[in-house]
Parts: sequence; C-alpha cells; structure tokens
Amino acid sequence: MPPAKRPVLSDSFGLFFSPLDAHFPFAYPCKMNREIRGLRFSFDAHAEIAQENSPKAAIPGRVTELSLHGCFLETSASLEEKRQVSLKIHEAGESFEAEAVVLYVRPSGLGLLFREVKPRYRDTLQTWILKALDRQLELQQIPG
Repeated sequence: MPPAKRPVLSDSFGLFFSPLDAHFPFAYPCKMNREIRGLRFSFDAHAEIAQENSPKAAIPGRVTELSLHGCFLETSASLEEKRQVSLKIHEAGESFEAEAVVLYVRPSGLGLLFREVKPRYRDTLQTWILKALDRQLELQQIPG
C-alpha cells in the first residue's frame, strides 16, 4: 500500500466540517490523533467568544495555542463541551472570526474546534500559523 499523502497547509482546510452538515460529528475530532488534528503553536492574542444564542454577550479571553483546526482559549467562561460559540481573535491589527464548538474544558479555559471559517479569515489564520512556525523554528535554532 503506498504511503498516505501528508497534508500541507493549503490542504488542511479540507478537514473542516461543512456548515451544511446538520449532524456535526462531534465524536470524530475527539478521537482524532494529534497528527490529524494538526500542529499547535504557541500564540498570544486577545479574543472573545459568545454563545450562538447570545451573540451580544461576548466573554473575553486570551488565545494561547493556535492550529488550523482550533485553539485553546484561556478564559473564566464556564461552558460545557459541545457548546457552539462564535469566536473572534484580534492580534496585531488583524482579526479572525469563526464558528466553533467547545471540544474540551479545562480549569484554565476551553479547547475550541473551528466549525466554519469564512474564506477571508482563512488567509489571516494561515498567516498567523506561518508566523508562529517561524518563531518556533527560530527558538529551536542552535547558535553556530
């Protein structure tokens, strides 16, 4: 059997779930291994989430990890798993918005899985991921 094709940055959005999928397969991302879910990078940006049924009641937070498929949001918000939320992230004059679902809950915050990302925000997300990758590689370089 030939080796599986490894996803590249531009292919990764194929793993996003269609907004037309009325039966969002929540159990699937919970079972995905780290390689399929994607690399996570340290990130530091202001963010806010709002429950989909209360879009005006935004709760502040801080994104500390970011991937093409989701993020970790440090927040005092107390939301249960599978709760659908709207997410806004602001960093260095740029913004990103996505519909997301709470994948897991920790005492320090929430693991969010992006459900729907509008095309105009995909570029921003990819740019942030590439910058985070560059920062990580710079930190790993050993001076000659």
